[in-house]
Amino acid sequence: MKKNLTIIALATASVLMLAGCGSDRKLNSVSSAKVEAVTETMQGEEIAVLTDAPNVPPPITRNHPTKVIVNLEVRELVKRLADGVDYTFWTFGGSVPGKFIRIREGDYVEFHLANHPDSKMPHNIDLHAVTGPGGGAASSFTAPGHESVFSFTALNPGIFVYHCATAPVGMHIANGMYGLILVEPREGLPSVDRELYVMQSEFYTKGAYGEGGLQPFDMDKALREEADYVVFNGSVGAMTGDNAASAKVGETVRLFVGNGGPNLVSSFHVIGEIFDKVYVEGGSFVNENVQTTMVPAGGAAMVQFKLDVPGTYILVDHSIFRAFNKGAIGMIKVDGPEAELLYSGKTDDRIYQPEGSAVQTIPGASKLQALAQNKDERIKLGQVVYNQVCIACHQAEGQGIPHAFPPLAKSDYLNADVNRAISTVLHGLTGKVTVNGATFESIMPLLGLPDESVANVLTYVYNQWDNNGTEVTPDMVKGVREAGSPPAQGSLH
Repeated sequence: MKKNLTIIALATASVLMLAGCGSDRKLNSVSSAKVEAVTETMQGEEIAVLTDAPNVPPPITRNHPTKVIVNLEVRELVKRLADGVDYTFWTFGGSVPGKFIRIREGDYVEFHLANHPDSKMPHNIDLHAVTGPGGGAASSFTAPGHESVFSFTALNPGIFVYHCATAPVGMHIANGMYGLILVEPREGLPSVDRELYVMQSEFYTKGAYGEGGLQPFDMDKALREEADYVVFNGSVGAMTGDNAASAKVGETVRLFVGNGGPNLVSSFHVIGEIFDKVYVEGGSFVNENVQTTMVPAGGAAMVQFKLDVPGTYILVDHSIFRAFNKGAIGMIKVDGPEAELLYSGKTDDRIYQPEGSAVQTIPGASKLQALAQNKDERIKLGQVVYNQVCIACHQAEGQGIPHAFPPLAKSDYLNADVNRAISTVLHGLTGKVTVNGATFESIMPLLGLPDESVANVLTYVYNQWDNNGTEVTPDMVKGVREAGSPPAQGSLH
């Protein structure tokens, strides 16, 4: 085997040197780097460590190439897409995105692709890190219950997408068949404190966003590029609330950001941070002090930043309706000492309404209708409404935002008067309210929710975060609605 690998390396080096003849100096230097990568002495053999997002395999510490064996299994599984919404995902390794693969420049990779016997479809894999026909797709077409093996040498360092390329290619990708493979440069990547795997993609379902049940793939929507869901790491909420990543002040974080597509370009941004370094399109060029970086469908980037201020940092696709209305949102919760010289937080809160105030309306909320048969179902359906409509202002744990949006957790305002709470959701709210001893004067939008959804979301809130456990029924909501709009909103506190 060692003799065969040497022959492969020398042959590849010869081709690369010939390709460099007559080229400019930059091309020659790139070709020379490839020659060095494949002519290094190969030592040993190892099984690749594969991880599910947001985890990343540990950095490579060896200073030589080796034979790396990658074992990856395709599974077709029903999993959660959003609260109350299931989807039949086609996966590399049982998760969406697929397993993170980490190798080194010059490594000789023996790739084993197995297709589980329960699969309904044949699958293959196209790794953008591969130099060869189809990126491996031509050699890896695998029927259910079979395993394909092929090999390649990693010539180019960078972060690369892989995906299924079996026809219809778009459908296989849209169902979840994509992931990232990192080829570390021979000298390794600069050391950081924390690395995370974040991959954006979109889903096209027969039902609209949030419509419950097992949702099938909609080819017509995919062809029109009308995504119902745009998400990080395979589902709505995969990186929020209890699933949020964590870090500490003073740490440097590196994000490996991929975009599985299949259609949309990502405008990747972390709210409250500036990227110290961006490895543009996953290659060797480094840009600095970047606010938002484009990640094309089928592309990737590495972004790096140091955390100086504690708090929750929000990851978004800054095509912003995708974030707050379709699911492309994640969180990194950062603990540590305050840094008031860098960021003071709010130091004053004053009233400024030169043009008056008005209750606003959130369009589309009226579609959030679902019927509950009992209190437990009402709580479950209410969580869906909360995550779609309320979470941005009142936050994942109902804690609200100081000086801006009142808390729903342990809320004396809610627990004192259920009819007042129903009226607030039905009619919106302006004017001052006092909640748990703090005064708020933000505007509660007119949501336009149907009675069933108002009952569900309030029941959910009343049964979370140490509230009093009230069940709100549609008949209660109907009674408050028929009573008409409340008096001046400022008198509600």
